[in-house]
Amino acid sequence: MTPFRVYYLSAESAKSSLHFGVGVGTKNFKKAVDRNKVKRLTRESYRLQKIALQEKLEIKNIQLSLFFVYTAKEIPGYKDVYKKIGAILKKINIILDEKK
Repeated sequence: MTPFRVYYLSAESAKSSLHFGVGVGTKNFKKAVDRNKVKRLTRESYRLQKIALQEKLEIKNIQLSLFFVYTAKEIPGYKDVYKKIGAILKKINIILDEKK
């Protein structure tokens, strides 16, 4: 089970682009410090792994918007976030392959 809920919107476009956002709810993390830590971990993991997705979008001329919402109740470690983000991006790549 992944601690992220992912929302995405794709559209064919003359120019490919990739937009990304991340959110962490105040219901599970009352302190802003904790929410910001989860966001930083998620953004860094995404930044390091987004290259394959960007290349696929350029080839297919697709515009993609992603929004990750962290839903677990504990602060994750970097390795856990990195693995989960990698798995999510691979799944999105597969979905994009099936679309066209």
